[in-house]
Amino acid sequence: MPHTVEWKIRLKLVEGEGAGDGTTRAQAVLDTGTASFTGHGSARRAPGDREITAIGDEFAAGRALRDLGDQLLHTAEKDVEAAGAAPEPRTSAKHAWPL
Repeated sequence: MPHTVEWKIRLKLVEGEGAGDGTTRAQAVLDTGTASFTGHGSARRAPGDREITAIGDEFAAGRALRDLGDQLLHTAEKDVEAAGAAPEPRTSAKHAWPL
């Protein structure tokens, strides 16, 4: 039988500390059951840009999820090393070339 698990990520988005601030902050929390990871991201609207909340949410959430992903990869690399195996060569997911 295949190994199957389900991890859930909680994503919290907060826009601005004050009126018209133009900053969106994101926090992505993953609990694997054995470990917990928290990724952070933010986005700031340029002063001359129109206020389109969804765009700030997308940038901040994307950056928080990227941070979370980097933490998971780093942890996996440490776990592989601790197990005595050679680490897998890291590649760019978008371009498939070594990093």
